[in-house]
Amino acid sequence: MSSAQTIPSEVFKQVRAIEIRTRKLVNDIFMGQYSSVFKGMGMEFAQVREYQPGDDPKLIDWNVTARAGSIFTKEFLEERELTVMVMVDASRSLFFGSKRSLKSETAAELAALLALSAIRNNDKVGLLIFTDKVEKYVPPRKGSGTILRLVREILTFKPEGKGTDLSSGLEFAARVLKRRSVCFLISDFLTEKDYQAPLKILARKNDVIAVRVSDALENQIPAPGRYRLRDQETGQMQTLKVSGADIKKIHFKVAEHFDQWKKSINRAKVDVIEVLAGEPYAKQFLSFFRTRAKRFR
Repeated sequence: MSSAQTIPSEVFKQVRAIEIRTRKLVNDIFMGQYSSVFKGMGMEFAQVREYQPGDDPKLIDWNVTARAGSIFTKEFLEERELTVMVMVDASRSLFFGSKRSLKSETAAELAALLALSAIRNNDKVGLLIFTDKVEKYVPPRKGSGTILRLVREILTFKPEGKGTDLSSGLEFAARVLKRRSVCFLISDFLTEKDYQAPLKILARKNDVIAVRVSDALENQIPAPGRYRLRDQETGQMQTLKVSGADIKKIHFKVAEHFDQWKKSINRAKVDVIEVLAGEPYAKQFLSFFRTRAKRFR
């Protein structure tokens, strides 16, 4: 049975439209950038041998050196194939958008872009969808059909969880990834729960890139007045009266949240790409690729 028959026609059209847009970006812009940044970065431990002049001192195995009484260094083999894990936050806070698309739709498009770049590079790609728990896991694999499946999974998936707990996805990924992988963590990072420790653990053995998807309206401070709002996590409606004094508190709360987010990211030594839902994002990704390429020269 074809994918067109297994999902509603409007969703299938949306999946195909995302695939066409991302394929054009990959073909025209991203492919060379992705390859130069990620290809060959994976290294697999081979053996230890005696240190020779010119070897990188950072690769010295101090445990073996202490036992042997002479200096030994670790030797690695370049991995020709990378494993890419696309981790997507599917909590209700992403089902919001004040412009052309929801944050969840932008997240699906970014997932397709990254998956297609990896597939074109002959890498394996997997998918992890989470809310306040792990909702869906697709093990890494190759093949052009992987892209459509990943996008279809994201767009049609109906999460059971209502809240956001990044720790659940981070801890699961750390358990199932047996070899060093490139992990793209796509989320709006709107959570009160601390996730710094599991993020650091995942980043210790993997290359983690945080892709923050936000909406332009979320970065604006409202004017005083009454607002009828729906809590995206619980689905409940509530009336919010905002005074001048409240504006100052909201401004402080927003600044405090993103200050904490930046601290968590920086402490884990994780790279960041920031994207606005419904807005072009090629510039942000190209800047990220070029910055990393310079760093690894």
